Amino acid sequence: MNKRKIINDPVYGFISISSDLLYDLVDHPYFQRLRRIKQLGLADIVYPGALHTRFHHALGAMHLMSQALKALQEKGHMIWEPELEAAQAAILLHDLGHGPFSHVLESVLLTGVAHESITLVMMKDLNRQMNGRLDIAIQMFEGTYPRRFFHQMISSQLDMDRMDYLNRDSFYTGVIEGSIGADRLIKMLDISKDQLVVEEKGLLSIENFLHARRLMYWQVYLHKTLLSAQAMLTQILHRARELSVAGEKLFATPDFARFLQNEYSLSDFDTQPDLLRAFNGLDDNDVWASVKGWKSHPDPVLSTLCEMLLNRNLFKISFYSAPPGEEILAPLRNRLLDNGIAENQLSYFMVTGETTNWAYAKEQDPIRVKMKNGNLLDIADASDIPTIEALTKIVRKYYVCWGKNVSLRG
Repeated sequence: MNKRKIINDPVYGFISISSDLLYDLVDHPYFQRLRRIKQLGLADIVYPGALHTRFHHALGAMHLMSQALKALQEKGHMIWEPELEAAQAAILLHDLGHGPFSHVLESVLLTGVAHESITLVMMKDLNRQMNGRLDIAIQMFEGTYPRRFFHQMISSQLDMDRMDYLNRDSFYTGVIEGSIGADRLIKMLDISKDQLVVEEKGLLSIENFLHARRLMYWQVYLHKTLLSAQAMLTQILHRARELSVAGEKLFATPDFARFLQNEYSLSDFDTQPDLLRAFNGLDDNDVWASVKGWKSHPDPVLSTLCEMLLNRNLFKISFYSAPPGEEILAPLRNRLLDNGIAENQLSYFMVTGETTNWAYAKEQDPIRVKMKNGNLLDIADASDIPTIEALTKIVRKYYVCWGKNVSLRG
């Protein structure tokens, strides 16, 4: 069977699956599940075109990885064939551990278990199934491979993951400010002292990349309407879990019901062999089917929240520069109480939170620029544009979401 395939991608044109291993990974049920998980969760509530999936994104990141490695080889860096394949495999699989609606599920059903940890569990399971063919890819993903720049290409401020999701999310949302010109960025990459760097002539491309990231966070990832919808879905899952744990029989697929009824930690994936299979049975469809089913559940909190989310009757959201105090929260609570919401139900209809936008984490993960004289400088020092330094500052906003039009009076 010919496993060298070409996939037509709307962002980059043709993407090549260049080896038997990569084909076998794409063909595996763990990877095929990503077709059923939208890349941006509920963002289509704001941007109707944002229907692309984690499957799209992973293939795009693999494509950018192959382009970047070719560019580095053309600059005289020795990269062996097994390393080429392993780096593409690692970036292809980097999102395997995302559950439905990604971070929403992490915060409720798998509290304290990061998706990267589950990704590693799934990669190791794949490696067992494939007789060790992913040994190098796993080392690159974990950052234990001797050539450190490979890990930077998978997970850093200049990784192929970010390059693809900015490009792709910009394309599907129509927010053109997020477009980053990945082709030029990749051509400017180099390796110096075993770390990924950018040539000095790529300074403007990096500045554009960082600005695009900041804008995409405010316009897409942290859009106030999206935050409101995510808060509502989170409260729906909290309520469903509370009812399930109390013994209430809720409509849910068997795998989803298992995660609603039980709290799991990362170690449970080692001690319960079928838990990984159950996790791989979860995707966005499980959650949406349940939300549709729960709309007619006798519990008024669950049914009201589900009906509101399905009909896009979202919580009102307001932003503040400091955590909102009682002078803001008390009147909102009183209004909800007046609308028939009991004291013990208030937390489901009023949610506080905070967002942070940090375009460039200079201290944790600097972007190095290789100057014409060979010196390596942090981009904030290499650039004469003062806004780069400004992008290193954390911008934090606080918010409160509440059900302005909710009434639970019979």
